[in-house]
Amino acid sequence: MTATLRTTAPAPTTDRRLLLAGTVAAPLWGAVALAQAALRPDFDFSTQPLSLLSTGPLGWVQIANFVVGGVLAVLGGAGLRRAAPEDPWLGRLAVGYGLGFVAAGVLVMDPVGSTGLSGHAVGHMLVGTLAFVALAGACLVLAVRFRRGGRGRRAAVSVAAAVSVVAGNAWAMSGGALGPMTLGFGVLAAMLWLSAVSWMIRAAA
Repeated sequence: MTATLRTTAPAPTTDRRLLLAGTVAAPLWGAVALAQAALRPDFDFSTQPLSLLSTGPLGWVQIANFVVGGVLAVLGGAGLRRAAPEDPWLGRLAVGYGLGFVAAGVLVMDPVGSTGLSGHAVGHMLVGTLAFVALAGACLVLAVRFRRGGRGRRAAVSVAAAVSVVAGNAWAMSGGALGPMTLGFGVLAAMLWLSAVSWMIRAAA
């Protein structure tokens, strides 16, 4: 793992802290989002995307979740870039997904029952899509790196993580049954894999 994902150690303590932030990003975001989805009586995950948790009196919780999770992902992306300076796209894409989440927290979706789409709702969907693309791209970069390093199983998991984002988004956009859940769990799976890789690199360092 060390040989394929880390070649230099410019600042080990800083690197470990950045990678720890990336490790925490997905579990924290997922736990907060899914807890709200289960506990909020005004929310139905089978028909409503997790982004709608940002609306209503308790919307601030999910807004903060997007921003905090995004900032942690950005820091984790910086850690990945330092851990793999020979392949900066891994870190860049991870940072991109984090920035997309921060922007998604700022640009809140319209509440249920709103007529038409407001500018910030359109912005939310745009930055969300860009975040998904960056997340899937980071997983594909990992797949290539793992394959070249002889880590076939990890490469396969990386490909599956990227596919879960793309397929989940496509299914939700097509209006498929349980589309919001398919998208939510698909994106979360890729986020968790990126966090797991951050943890593995940190442990190897």
